[in-house]
Amino acid sequence: MERGGRVTGFLAFTGELTVDVLPRLIRPHRLRWRAIVAGIEQAGLYALPIVGLLAFLMGVVMTYQGGSVLRSYGANVFLVDLIGITMLREMGPLLAAIIVAGRTGSAYAAEIGTMQITEEVDALRTLGITPYEMLVLPRVAALAVAMPLLSVWADAMGVLGGMIVANGLYDVSFATFLDRLPYAVPVRMFWAGIGKTPVFALLIAMVGCYHGLRVRGSAEEVGRATTMAVVQSIFLVIIADAVFSVVFQQFGI
Repeated sequence: MERGGRVTGFLAFTGELTVDVLPRLIRPHRLRWRAIVAGIEQAGLYALPIVGLLAFLMGVVMTYQGGSVLRSYGANVFLVDLIGITMLREMGPLLAAIIVAGRTGSAYAAEIGTMQITEEVDALRTLGITPYEMLVLPRVAALAVAMPLLSVWADAMGVLGGMIVANGLYDVSFATFLDRLPYAVPVRMFWAGIGKTPVFALLIAMVGCYHGLRVRGSAEEVGRATTMAVVQSIFLVIIADAVFSVVFQQFGI
């Protein structure tokens, strides 16, 4: 019953957000651009180090593990295909989304949840300002912009990590790697990976804001909402990625 209530509540939240936001999108000058830019800085710029480091290490690990198998068949050069396709189509966007869910989605839930406890959200409503306008829309818009850029950064760092290991351990030079990469990874695979990221951003931001607005009562509820936001957003991102994989496969992408 509780799980069904959460689904119903999230659908209601989505409907209310859509009704509140659509008229504002028709009049872009009414958007809170300063809050959106600040959100891009917080969710995107400050996340670059951790996203880049983990993507780099992921590229290193995949190349190290895959290279030992390919070397036994004398197919070292196919490391380019392995790293390029895996990082650009799947691992780069997915890794960035999971990190953002843990870092930014949890922050959204905690910030809005704390505002609920201190009655700041009620004060906004008293002033005639909806929480969707002031709190949700800027966060959703900021993450929708930051997420594709973080995905490109993760792709680049993952490929760089793979390229360094391939050159150092498996005799695939930087020049060979870069020459083969455009042929090994069609452009459509890169765009397929990037195309998923706005959906990931929408899911992460909406789940985080939804759980923040549900907080009632005590600081303990803030911790519970933060945990639920992270767990559910990562779950939904993985489900969405699986759906995208099936759809792309049907269209031959």
